[in-house]
Amino acid sequence: MTEQTIKIPGIHHVTAIAGNAWTNLDFYTRALGLRLVKKTVNFDDPFTYHLYYGDELGRPGTIMTFFPFQGVARGRTGVGLGQSTSFAVPAGSLEFWAERLAELAIEHEPAERRFDEKYLRLQDVDGLQLELVESVVPAVEESGNRAHAGIPAEHAITGFHGVSLLVRDPEPSARLLADIFGYTWVGEEGGRVRLVGDMSVPGAALDLVRSPGTSAGRMGSGSMHHVAFRARNDEEQLEWRERVESAGIPVTPVRDRNYFRSIYFHEPGGVLFEIATDPPGFTVDETPEKLGSELRLPSWLESRRELIEGRLPELHVAVGKES
Repeated sequence: MTEQTIKIPGIHHVTAIAGNAWTNLDFYTRALGLRLVKKTVNFDDPFTYHLYYGDELGRPGTIMTFFPFQGVARGRTGVGLGQSTSFAVPAGSLEFWAERLAELAIEHEPAERRFDEKYLRLQDVDGLQLELVESVVPAVEESGNRAHAGIPAEHAITGFHGVSLLVRDPEPSARLLADIFGYTWVGEEGGRVRLVGDMSVPGAALDLVRSPGTSAGRMGSGSMHHVAFRARNDEEQLEWRERVESAGIPVTPVRDRNYFRSIYFHEPGGVLFEIATDPPGFTVDETPEKLGSELRLPSWLESRRELIEGRLPELHVAVGKES
């Protein structure tokens, strides 16, 4: 492979921190209409859930994941952390979403425009900043845009639009995105620099929000933990690891996350980045129909299943029914 043959197409998943697992599950499945596609544990802290939400199969570009730490303090927004996660919805859908959010008593701001796109800002139950953006980017596959939780398919979330990151100086971060990831610079608007990957796939947009006087963020509930970008396979991931390391940025060895393999590093603005492989995906240990219905553990934790299940709160998910 050469530098010209591969580029990062966009986001694989976004991981954030939550407080209560039940309220997190309710918000993302019932309010936003995403599917719980995997109920597992934090491999580094197995007495904490790791919940994955996404489209029908949890395809890359649709996956929002959470570590719900019961009783954890609220995070503080600041530089070195993500500012917001944006979900894409079909054009003309924001009126539906504004009405739905009002009916569910979920506070939201009036729709605005940015980079000639219409968007609506809201928060989840833990204060995580979210946006719904009317986007022409299609769903990962036609079947990925589905009716769920009373949301018609023509208004349903199709995947990510992108993320916004708070940085003191966008230039070093933008240089990494452009020179290493192959992102394209779009422009700057209101102190926000936008770069994009492959605009034919979900999660291609990344905004760097210039915040020179802002203090460092503090991780807690309602905080974005990291942003993961896509590598199509193991070979590509090793190429990305070599490129990042060659740029003088410390990067972890490859780590097996069961549903993908991962490498991690901090980009110049301080935000934790991950590059995750598309395969093997969430159907490696569950059928498509039963995704998210049972607690799945990696092989090295199976011997501790009884202990782990006894420490986790019960989360029952109805399979094949509207959430």
